[in-house]
Amino acid sequence: MDRRRFLQAIPASMAAAPFMRGVAFGQASIPAHRSKFKQAITKQVFGAKATTEDCCREAVRIGFQGFDFADDPSDWPILKKYGLLQTMYRVDAPRLATPPAPGSGPAAKPPGWDAIGWKEAQGDFLKACHGGIDTCAANGFPCFLLQCGARSDAFSLEQGADNAVEFCNQLKSHAEDKGVMLCVENLNSKGFGLIKTSLFDHIGWGVGVIKRVNSPRVKVLYDIWQAQLMDGDIVQTLRDNIQYIGHIHTGGVPGRHQIDDSQELNYGFIARVLDELGFTGYVAHEWSPSPGSDPIANAQKAFDIMNV
Repeated sequence: MDRRRFLQAIPASMAAAPFMRGVAFGQASIPAHRSKFKQAITKQVFGAKATTEDCCREAVRIGFQGFDFADDPSDWPILKKYGLLQTMYRVDAPRLATPPAPGSGPAAKPPGWDAIGWKEAQGDFLKACHGGIDTCAANGFPCFLLQCGARSDAFSLEQGADNAVEFCNQLKSHAEDKGVMLCVENLNSKGFGLIKTSLFDHIGWGVGVIKRVNSPRVKVLYDIWQAQLMDGDIVQTLRDNIQYIGHIHTGGVPGRHQIDDSQELNYGFIARVLDELGFTGYVAHEWSPSPGSDPIANAQKAFDIMNV
């Protein structure tokens, strides 16, 4: 029985008593719950047709505090209007002076873009990340995204880790000075996404990088959907590594849809473990509604599941 139904089932005089952990049932003081998670969301959760205004209106009504990846500056005044934060910011590749011809495919990004495990990232992308930290600080955005890139035959996993450490070491003082959290995200190597073989596809590789960088402002963005595809063992991973995790993404397996009883992970249990571990970062929902489902109802249910 969850706390809300429990309180409804007992006398009002008892329900009004403060709850304190570790005090036996029936005593004058009953355990009080710690404050709830900071929850964020992504626009895709509300479906492809929802406008930014629609997303913000529903997010506030449900209780979310912000959006990950609301990276278009034209959206920021709308978020501000509703009292919402951009909770995870990333820098886009610079626009080409001459756009690619129709049918020629997407424009190539500069070498090393979104790939801190590549030596080439320590050029244009590193400069852009310094600018991104300043953007975060100027606008009150708490977190900045870093990704490690794909594996390559040109270098080993160990060399990729060395490159990622060197990249983060060149950013960490700036992030510390500005109070911005750099979040290094794990991605899967099963072909679900733009990268088919990710350098950071197992948590141990990324945690090793974070330990070597040794900064309170450089941590893992632990994407639970990605991690379940590669490693599973989500709860034990959280217990073993919570001090190195600064931000969390949710998503249902299979399909990367809503986190309800149509998928294999028990997010209610995961939420309780995060609560026990004292996690203070954002838990952000990054998935798309399954076909035919109600996006708003899905978002509400996801919030309630994690709102331990």
